[in-house]
Amino acid sequence: MRADFAHIDSWIFDLDNTLYPAKADLFGLIDIKMGEFIQTLLGCDPVEARRVQKGYFMAHGTTLAGLMRDHDTDPREFLDYVHDISLDRIVADHDLIDHIAKLPGRRLIFTNGDAAYAARVLAKLGLSDAFELIHDIHACAYVPKPDPSGYAMLCDIHGINPTRSIFFEDMARNLIPAKALGMTTVWVNNGSEAGNVDAHADHIDYEIEHLTPFLADIHGD
Repeated sequence: MRADFAHIDSWIFDLDNTLYPAKADLFGLIDIKMGEFIQTLLGCDPVEARRVQKGYFMAHGTTLAGLMRDHDTDPREFLDYVHDISLDRIVADHDLIDHIAKLPGRRLIFTNGDAAYAARVLAKLGLSDAFELIHDIHACAYVPKPDPSGYAMLCDIHGINPTRSIFFEDMARNLIPAKALGMTTVWVNNGSEAGNVDAHADHIDYEIEHLTPFLADIHGD
């Protein structure tokens, strides 16, 4: 274990585009489902649905947050619908499985998705037994990252010391509250336009392209 990570006892991971490559584009499938949901809800065409969807995502952190605020959308109905996708695009990375298993201390998932979807993804990735818990959008009272409240809930509910924690995330703006709490931060830069929003060295300790080689380096492999 590298000396600069010896103090870490809680390893916190985002899910989508962090534990699997962004090129799998599960969000592309979820985007389609969200568009369908919004078209049905608002009675609009696909172009308008996409405008609404992306506007809510940028303004509120998730499309769901905007729909809940403006249309009183039931979060479980929405999440069940949009996460009903095929996971054939992702596969297990056995090196990643081994590197995560070797991390000392606690291992957790912190996602703007829900636990049921996260569990399906983890199972497909061979990581069902790798994490102690999933802190999801329900646990955050439907207030998504990067709102600081979800990070505070994560630490308070699960007894996490942020100064002894590290957070891996593909959305740079979602690292701002983590850094403010004292977490070590790792930006998994997948090159996406959304991921680059608010990318700044002030709140990013490490910038990487792929998770597996970075964890291998931490272990000295």
